[in-house]
Amino acid sequence: MHLEQPPAKARSMLVVTDVDLSTRLFEHLVKQEWEVEYALSNEEAMLALRRRPFDLIVTGEGTSAIEDLYLLQRIRSFRPHTRMIILTKESTTVDVLLALRERAFSYFSAPYTFESLAEMIHRAMEQPCWDDGIEVVSATPVWVRLIVRCERGTADRLMQFFVEMVDMPEQEKGQVAYAFREMLINAMSHGGNFDPTQYVEISYLRSRHAIACRVKDPGQGFSLDELHHAALANPPDDPVRHMRFREVSGLPPGGYGILLSLHLVDELMYNEQGNEVLLIKYLNGGAKPDTVQFSSA
Repeated sequence: MHLEQPPAKARSMLVVTDVDLSTRLFEHLVKQEWEVEYALSNEEAMLALRRRPFDLIVTGEGTSAIEDLYLLQRIRSFRPHTRMIILTKESTTVDVLLALRERAFSYFSAPYTFESLAEMIHRAMEQPCWDDGIEVVSATPVWVRLIVRCERGTADRLMQFFVEMVDMPEQEKGQVAYAFREMLINAMSHGGNFDPTQYVEISYLRSRHAIACRVKDPGQGFSLDELHHAALANPPDDPVRHMRFREVSGLPPGGYGILLSLHLVDELMYNEQGNEVLLIKYLNGGAKPDTVQFSSA
């Protein structure tokens, strides 16, 4: 006897109305079988949330990040696991750090692409245990320490906060973000095996002359002699050796992350065990080393 399965519960979203965003977002969400409700203001959003829960809240650009974070604090008093994506026209590093502390799901300041927002909305609904993935140990605009779960979705969330937080020219920001993401994914993959019970330690420091990012993974580390799958380990007379190793090992094409990162930042240093990496980008430019450095300390 065949039993008919009950229909899946529709995912629900509350959107604080934004004239430029509403129509396109509504069309996208309807195609994804979302149930969408709109609020004209944060106060109206509060009233709607007291009536019923929503899977996700997207704020409007008409309010400041601080106003939206105050809304999130109020909501958490009676719906503690509410997911919120903050949209705002103006932002500061302090605003982003407050959003991290308040465990906002994500944060976008104008300008941003609709595609990146749509992807983050999808991520919000697909990622389990989302609200304990990024822990703020300490944070000031010039020194941030985080503990981050070894999960690709959490890495994507962190990178959105990172690009919002870093104050530097767009081209240089893109270079640092690429290198930082490569080191982060390497740490989660090779050090943490993408095990969500494992965490990596992150530090971000900004001085007057440089930006530094430190990533420490929970693994035993590695040496350059073990990186046969990476282009960095190729001998000068065989620049594609790693591709043959990846093919034999069943790995997908790639392996250029560390090598490319080396040319995007000014310094890239590993500790002796190989489970901690420090990348530095000088704000006024600087000489780029020819090799990855390993500390003997």
